[in-house]
Amino acid sequence: MTDDRRYKVFTLKNIQAPNFLMTPMELKDYISFDVKRVYFICKPQGPKLTGAHCHVTEEDELFVMMAGSCTAVVDDGHGLEEISLVAPLHAVHVPQMVWHHFKDLSDDAVLVAITSTNYNPNRGDYCEDYESFKKLLLEKGITK
Repeated sequence: MTDDRRYKVFTLKNIQAPNFLMTPMELKDYISFDVKRVYFICKPQGPKLTGAHCHVTEEDELFVMMAGSCTAVVDDGHGLEEISLVAPLHAVHVPQMVWHHFKDLSDDAVLVAITSTNYNPNRGDYCEDYESFKKLLLEKGITK
């Protein structure tokens, strides 16, 4: 991964105490947006993947692997890339105009999303078609 990526993968700090492992996260070290919502993805069933999409103008997200593991699939204009996320080590910040989804969730996976927006059921900010996403990248001059 090069420095011009718009998403960012973090290796989280872990502190081994005598009776537990603690992973402290000062959100200011990972995100610059105000948190409006937190949700959890867990108990994967079927093909063990989430819906692929990008947020066009409104939403930034920080995904923290709390338990288990999965693969993040992202495209920020450099093409599709796969990133292994393993708890309690990894988090990934996905800003606007970054295609993303998660696959291969382990049976014990717990993925926490920290987001900049409240839930909107009309999904007006979503682009859920990868070819349309690539056209948006070209229109916005983001494609490398």
